[in-house]
Amino acid sequence: MQAPAADGAAPVSAGSVPLRVLLFSSLYPSAARPGHGLFVETRLRELLRSGQVQAQVVAPVPWFPSTHPRFGARARIAATPRSETRHGIAVWHPRYPLLPKVGQNLHPFLLAVGALATLRRLRREGFEFDLIDAHFYYPDGVAAALLARWLRKPLVITARGSDLNAFGLDRAPRRLMRWAGGVADASVGVCQALVDVLKGWALPPARLHVVRNGVDTQRFRPEGRARARAELGLQGAPLLLTVGNLVPVKGHDLALQALAALVPRHPGVRLVLVGDGPLRSALQAQAQALGVVDHVRFAGPVPNDQLSSWYSAADLLLLPSRSEGWANVLLEAMACGTPVVASDVGGTREVIADAQVGRVVPPLDPAALAAGVEALMAEAPDRTAVRRHAESMGWDETTAAQLRIFREVLARRSATFPPTPSRTP
Repeated sequence: MQAPAADGAAPVSAGSVPLRVLLFSSLYPSAARPGHGLFVETRLRELLRSGQVQAQVVAPVPWFPSTHPRFGARARIAATPRSETRHGIAVWHPRYPLLPKVGQNLHPFLLAVGALATLRRLRREGFEFDLIDAHFYYPDGVAAALLARWLRKPLVITARGSDLNAFGLDRAPRRLMRWAGGVADASVGVCQALVDVLKGWALPPARLHVVRNGVDTQRFRPEGRARARAELGLQGAPLLLTVGNLVPVKGHDLALQALAALVPRHPGVRLVLVGDGPLRSALQAQAQALGVVDHVRFAGPVPNDQLSSWYSAADLLLLPSRSEGWANVLLEAMACGTPVVASDVGGTREVIADAQVGRVVPPLDPAALAAGVEALMAEAPDRTAVRRHAESMGWDETTAAQLRIFREVLARRSATFPPTPSRTP
């Protein structure tokens, strides 16, 4: 089965041959987890709009025997359909064994073995893909490197943040990622900071590329602040917002500490946390201990297509992360006209390239985070200018860069391994 183009894709011009791309990543949305890996799906959808690519997706999920709600997150994963069509794109979800307490070093091998039959079947059924486009260097990129070797296909791997920043701290995953980088025909980082990590692994510089994420300025656009606040039942002077999973790396605990520093000087300040996760109870207890519980609202998870109202209602977005690649929430907030205060990690300085749209502060420093909030409050950035900054980071440049890299990879492969001429009888 060959996947149709994404909704809204431009038609392929007569006589042209579109690239056939197999996107491989366990970070991809499904009917069971519609918000999981949404940034990977968005980039593919924008690429397909060029009309120069056909694509199918293989997004493996760990095998689990039950979908009973008592098993929580594992049950939701088990509910993932074996195949589905999302926005006109065929998506396949093969299962693979993920053995608990065995360690993360086997993960890429199990992932690759679990997906191999699906890739072979797609080829038998007529989707003879030109290259593998893998997202997230570990374990996905390593698994994709194995598949590329087994199937003799070109490979592009995209690093997105915690794959290098977290897994890269451990010796065994780092060695496997370096091996995969040597196999890959090109490696992409969503920011320069990630490409610098790859450079440190002595990978060939000509095969390293920065391809940032873009922002959908139609989905994320300014709404009236007063109306958005009224609809959402929000208030605050200032009204601060965080958006992200309630996990340690996102630094919500630091936001609460910054809030505690702001309350004595700004009694009307409020902080809204959008997202859910394992730290929710701990963060609620922290807010109680800091004496700021009356200044905090835990809003829970919000679908991506509804976030625009929350961004528009806020005076500032906070991103106190301990680690990031290219933080999409920064661009989403700015596209809604909302300035940002973010910790200086990963590609944050590349996103907040203008002091008029936000402040970059030292990481792990609640006092600096609070000072950044007060600095922006004092200057009151022009929300129209903030929006313009985001508009300069749309998807067209990203799509053009992807197409260029794919074609360079295929041209280099063709020059190195030219096709065997057919013999005439």
